[in-house]
Amino acid sequence: MHRQIAGRLTGPVTKWVVAAAWVVLLVVFGSLSAKLVDVQNNEASSWLPESAESTQALERMTSFQDPDQIPTIVVHESPSGAISPEQLAELGERNAEYADLDGVSGEVVGPILSEDGRVAQTLVTFNFGAEGWNEMPDAAAELREAAAADGLELYIAGAGGQAADAAEAFEGIDTRLILLTLGVVIVILLLTYRSPVLWLLPIIGAVVAYTVSGGVVYLLARYADLTVNGQSQAILGILVIGAGTDYALLLVARYREELRRHEDRHEAMAYALHRALPAILASAATVCAGMLCLLLADLNSTAGLGPVAAIGIGVTFLVMSTLLPALLVIVGRWIFWPKRPTFGSPEPTTRGLWARVGNAIRPRPRAVWVVTAIVLAVACLGMLRLDTQGLSTEDTYTEEFQSITGQQVLADHGLVDQSNTLDVVTDPESADAVTEALAGVEGLEPGPDPVVQDGVAFVQARLGADVSSPAAFEIVERARDAVHAVDGADALVGGWSATYLDTKEAANRDNLVIIPVILLVVLLILVLLLRAVTAPLILIGTVVLSFGAALGISALLFEYVFGFAGSDPGFPLFAFVFLVALGIDYNIFLMTRVREETATRGTREGALVALASTGGVITSAGVVLAATFLMLGTIPVVFLAELGVAVALGVLLDTLVVRSVLVTALNLDLGGRMWWPSSLDRGPAPSEPAVVPGSAVRG
Repeated sequence: MHRQIAGRLTGPVTKWVVAAAWVVLLVVFGSLSAKLVDVQNNEASSWLPESAESTQALERMTSFQDPDQIPTIVVHESPSGAISPEQLAELGERNAEYADLDGVSGEVVGPILSEDGRVAQTLVTFNFGAEGWNEMPDAAAELREAAAADGLELYIAGAGGQAADAAEAFEGIDTRLILLTLGVVIVILLLTYRSPVLWLLPIIGAVVAYTVSGGVVYLLARYADLTVNGQSQAILGILVIGAGTDYALLLVARYREELRRHEDRHEAMAYALHRALPAILASAATVCAGMLCLLLADLNSTAGLGPVAAIGIGVTFLVMSTLLPALLVIVGRWIFWPKRPTFGSPEPTTRGLWARVGNAIRPRPRAVWVVTAIVLAVACLGMLRLDTQGLSTEDTYTEEFQSITGQQVLADHGLVDQSNTLDVVTDPESADAVTEALAGVEGLEPGPDPVVQDGVAFVQARLGADVSSPAAFEIVERARDAVHAVDGADALVGGWSATYLDTKEAANRDNLVIIPVILLVVLLILVLLLRAVTAPLILIGTVVLSFGAALGISALLFEYVFGFAGSDPGFPLFAFVFLVALGIDYNIFLMTRVREETATRGTREGALVALASTGGVITSAGVVLAATFLMLGTIPVVFLAELGVAVALGVLLDTLVVRSVLVTALNLDLGGRMWWPSSLDRGPAPSEPAVVPGSAVRG
């Protein structure tokens, strides 16, 4: 039945219908995908759940402070000597010009001079409404032009400066990153296929999948409150191109096999889809299920990534299982030129590298898998060097942006960042006691007297630490302990540093909750796919071992090679989701072929045949996915650079070590026991040898 459905999708007439349908979808969703960047929300406070204390504080202080306000610091520094009185007076005269800029709200405060007289800061607050963060790059550029002063260095810092620099970091993400990634994939496909034209079809499929999925995500972000930020858009592009190319490699490889067995290419594609589609579907379902587990996250940004990634994978599966097969049968065998798979020609995989690897493992499979597992376990020890306490502002980027330099200038010259405040709301009766409690907290600079309005008291103090630094988090925690200890006070502590602290705590909670759920979901999918218990449990164990090894090696690279100061608290979860969901793909591709061969050859012989048949395509798929994730390193954000390195390393471990050596050795050692409790294979005893047959691999 499956073959009949596959045949209908790629028949002489329906192939044109399928291709035309995707052209229509491409046109419809293309314009929407181009506007995806317009609905990004990169505001940290919008990522938090309603239960976070900083979120609750923000809701109660609307009478005193508009949540859409973006405090921005203009920093002037004299490169030599003190700022002259004339220069300071000139800076003061600029305040009227700042106030006239589009979006400026409230009073312009400053300039405030440092004790050594070399630095002056001015606080300018912008307010563009709910989507104001997207306006900050242009606003910062106008402010920079208005603030330029002869003889003084200029930096735009504070929340507004950081928002503008973040926009610069993600600038061109919808074009530059995608084009760069596609370029890398094209090179790998050229080397893999050794054909000057075959690479075109997978790339066309990947572009269609990315465009259509981007349009769907735009609609959900625009009309269904889906949280999309620059980070999730970057991951969407990488995931669609990487996974889509993997699916294409698997399908094309199976199609090429069938072209050697069937004279009619439509019939060959029907058989190829019938045999390859279950593995591709299981892979896509595993990734989608893993990504949708992110909906359990407290962090809205993490929860939002789940549907974004799942949509991308779902659309990619549909494209690669319908459009790509249609294109392949439309163009015919010549697309494989110069090595066309002619009818009746021998299957070359039986004599390739992976057949030799399998035969090398065959004599002592138990020794091979034990040694391999020990080596991977030792690599896991590197995780002891992984610091996920968070990154300060200056450590967040791989490049030095103006806002970071400005913050450092303020700190070096003893100025408190006027935009980094601790905002406390409480009941009016407790306002004085709360203010007194805050005055005793080290690291806080007392602000003005409490303001009472609409039955709520508002108290503000300034933090003497970088907004996202561990020092700032400690101050927030001490402040919360102090105000919560005030008898009868209904006090909530918010502000920028409090928001970042709550983000960190939510990320730590998400790690503990979501990782076990993902493991359980993936395990259930494997049980249904392989109709066994032993094999799924072993596969999950190998992938977790691979994840630990990848994270351990990555931690050492981050510290001793790249010199990163640490990792984001959410890094382990993101790395786990992608490595487990994507890493299990290669085991799915291998084990579905092992199961297929086991029915006629037995598990041991089937394992060697499956390795020989799928080794080349799975290795190519792993290299493609690793290369695409490494492209995240072109974005100057430490989190994305670390994620790209860890996933790339883990994928290569999965394809070159776990799948080819560890899983194959386990198959050879356990034999039919891999399929317990099913009776799929009750074949030879463990001591009996298994060999790769010299005949062509069967489909």
